[in-house]
Amino acid sequence: MAKKRYQPEEIVIKLRQVEVLESQGMAVSDAIRQIGVSEVTFYRWRREYRGMAIHHEKMDIVKVLMHNLDANF
Repeated sequence: MAKKRYQPEEIVIKLRQVEVLESQGMAVSDAIRQIGVSEVTFYRWRREYRGMAIHHEKMDIVKVLMHNLDANF
């Protein structure tokens, strides 16, 4: 079975879903399981997409990702 590749906009939405579920009192691991990704994937996404809002345009997302890549190397 092929793995799904999420678009940056979808990732930001899923990260926000986990935040909402956490604020409602759900455990982080349960919230991650509910959005359908592994904990490793969630924490990697959170590190890469931290601080991004849903309303950012694709170019803003690309710029932040490029900045993150430059900072890591």
